[in-house]
Amino acid sequence: MNNVKISPSPAGDDYDYDLLPGLIGYNLRRAQTAVFQNFSESLKDCNITPGQFGVLVLIQANSGLNQTRLGKALGIDRSTVVGVIDRLEKRGLVERAPVPADRRSYALCLSDQGVTLLQHARSLVEAHERRIAQDLNPAEQKQLKALLSRLSR
Repeated sequence: MNNVKISPSPAGDDYDYDLLPGLIGYNLRRAQTAVFQNFSESLKDCNITPGQFGVLVLIQANSGLNQTRLGKALGIDRSTVVGVIDRLEKRGLVERAPVPADRRSYALCLSDQGVTLLQHARSLVEAHERRIAQDLNPAEQKQLKALLSRLSR
């Protein structure tokens, strides 16, 4: 088998990574880790995770969305959605309002504080996106997004 070497580790040690660099999943995970770390650093002053950012974006874009539909849109289970919304509500970023037609459901919307935080976070995320994609031209960025989208179907 042809062994592929990747860059040495930060400590300067060389490792034989064997088949790992040739695996899509391995490369996705390394890229995801780098992107997540950069995202977290970029938004540290906002004190929100990438998942919370996604929740805030979806709620703002779909005001009145209920927790079940939010979970479906994000591909996460209801109990996870409830926990995320609980945390965002405690921070004063999201508000729940009863739905008159369905007493078991709550309509979600951003509070004024949530709108302000999201507006600030959006600018930070846009700068983060530019940084992580700086080595890709616009056509490559478009192609990468399309390929990743195909893998996530």
